[in-house]
Amino acid sequence: MSKDQALDDNRRQLLIATSVVGGAGVVAAAAPFVASLTPSERAKAAGAPAEADISKLAPGEMMTVEWRGQPVWILRRTEAMLATLEEVEPQLADPTSEKSVQPPYAKNRHRSIKPEYLVVIGICTHLGCSPTAKFAKGEASGIGKDWLGGYLCPCHGSRFDLAARVFKSQPAPTNLTVPPHQYLTDTKILIGEDKA
Repeated sequence: MSKDQALDDNRRQLLIATSVVGGAGVVAAAAPFVASLTPSERAKAAGAPAEADISKLAPGEMMTVEWRGQPVWILRRTEAMLATLEEVEPQLADPTSEKSVQPPYAKNRHRSIKPEYLVVIGICTHLGCSPTAKFAKGEASGIGKDWLGGYLCPCHGSRFDLAARVFKSQPAPTNLTVPPHQYLTDTKILIGEDKA
């Protein structure tokens, strides 16, 4: 073997060795970048459906579940509460929920799958404040003698009935949002996912 051939072999081996080391370096540098593109466990949990156990929710009581960082209210309405829904319709801005956001199965007078249970996102459609429950009727509510129960947004005064439908001439443009949901059993609701 000549001196020139030995030099070419050494160059070739050096070129192969540096290419292998360089390729390994690129893979090592790219691995964390590629890993950062996958969502974190926290991000996965934030978008995940939330399960609610309503077995201990008594008639007239409300519970709050967090879904996607938002409060979701579950109200178990009494027969008396349900009776007020038709009575207040002439005073509502969108009684049939034509302009509001809800799944098709909640586009009814009670805005729910089961009339007894209201499932709604507890954020006002005006500026994103959180309304307060005002379930007491009349003067006891602090709203007025004609009040039949519902929700009041303390920020700008929007009022909603017991189906979370907004009254006329209120700052809120639409009814409160009904999230997608389904009943897993008679006492368990999955919020954030429906059968559709």
